[in-house]
Amino acid sequence: MPILAAIDVGSNAMRLAIASVDAERHVTLLEVLREPVRLGQDVFTTGTIAEQTIETAIEAFLRFREAIDRHGARWTRAVATSAVREALNQELFQDKIAQASGINVEAIGAEEEARLIYSAVNGRVNLRNKLAVLVDIGGGSTEITLASDEGILSTESYRMGAVRLLRTLGENAQGEQHIHQLIQEYVDATQRRIRRELGKQKIDLCIATGGSMESLGDLRREELGRDRDTVLPADDLKTLTKRLMSLSYEERVRQLHLRPDRADVIVPAALIIQKILQIAGVDEVTVPRVGLKDGLLADMVEELYGERKTTRRDQVVASALQIGRKYQFDEPHALIVSKWAVQLFDRTRELHHLGLEHRLLLEVAALVHDIGGFIGAADHHKHSQYLLLATPIVGLTPDQVAIVSNVARYHRKSLPKPQHDLYKALSSRDKVVVSKLAAILRLADAMDNEHASKVSDFEIDYRKPRFTIKLYGEGDLLLEKWAMNKKAPMFEEVFSVRFAIAE
Repeated sequence: MPILAAIDVGSNAMRLAIASVDAERHVTLLEVLREPVRLGQDVFTTGTIAEQTIETAIEAFLRFREAIDRHGARWTRAVATSAVREALNQELFQDKIAQASGINVEAIGAEEEARLIYSAVNGRVNLRNKLAVLVDIGGGSTEITLASDEGILSTESYRMGAVRLLRTLGENAQGEQHIHQLIQEYVDATQRRIRRELGKQKIDLCIATGGSMESLGDLRREELGRDRDTVLPADDLKTLTKRLMSLSYEERVRQLHLRPDRADVIVPAALIIQKILQIAGVDEVTVPRVGLKDGLLADMVEELYGERKTTRRDQVVASALQIGRKYQFDEPHALIVSKWAVQLFDRTRELHHLGLEHRLLLEVAALVHDIGGFIGAADHHKHSQYLLLATPIVGLTPDQVAIVSNVARYHRKSLPKPQHDLYKALSSRDKVVVSKLAAILRLADAMDNEHASKVSDFEIDYRKPRFTIKLYGEGDLLLEKWAMNKKAPMFEEVFSVRFAIAE
């Protein structure tokens, strides 16, 4: 029975979860440890992790190492969130931890953090046929994720973690009540971005994770006499927030029995979730009492057995579709262009010699190539590029998003030129990839020139150097053929062929 160990290096604390996995892939927690090492207190003030804090972190990791060895854990994974990924001395911190404990700490991005949280939540909460907003309130950031049972639709990270707010706003405050007022104003100021992220879709569930949310659940049961700590109705949350803000830090520790490292950050967390509930139009928040460490364990189990419920392609495509809907794209057109682009890719392998990774990037670029129309029809290909660079696609790296954005940029008008800044920034290899994928996308887009899905199929006949395509579908397809001939020059140049359309 494999034993796994997952470590969450957060901005407010570090957590270790050790678990066993049986033949049915059920996870049983064997031990959970928490070390109150507040890395964010240093990073959000000075930009670096102080030497003394690093020493405290090393001591915590040595205790983790002892527990891991005691249980005989076969596989350990440690990930760090906003405090470590923002620290100027991140590499020094990682190196010292590794030397002392033998455990490598991986600094993950906000999107990966959101994916792991989703994995934990999806194993605990029934999301079937529901649109949920997942809110992970950490010490350094708050991740707001739109998700369903099919995967993450979109995710956004906000620099309003509880520790960060206390450190950055607290410096300008005169007393605790002023800090709370500044935090409220800061959270209010982000609501436009949050509303834009949630859009006009009806939210069925609000699910919140993080230590402060679990403490609020505990307080609901203990202070308000409720029988559940896994749900927080808006009215109860409002009552608890008022109660917390009426007490000093010392009184929260003494009267409410909160841990010292929880008694200060719980108020910013309560203010954040109150605002998000209001924006989402939901009257309660579910607290599943899972976190990043649980998502890590779920991820490790899936990797251990070589099987994932949701494939990476499913996740990437779902995110791309959500971006398209956010910018009010023509979804039927996007889907049919994506279909033809992928089929063209598959039938021209002897020309492009690209792999499955590039096939996925082409599919995504085809789905979102027209989102720039949200800004304006003129130069919408350029607008598409800038929107894509500013909008995370869950499951793709920044380098892959750069490729996708350039492919979308060159689906019409000008061919790539060395003086184009965003194209110039690509590596030599990626420039070649962009040219090949954009050439294919141009033909696919032309096949639905009228946005009417008139083409039903096509055939290709390649006899070097002549490349002939025959279209089948409704009517004479004159506009589609005209558009393909107009867009073919890039395909001819990139693949050194002579393009023709069979009658």
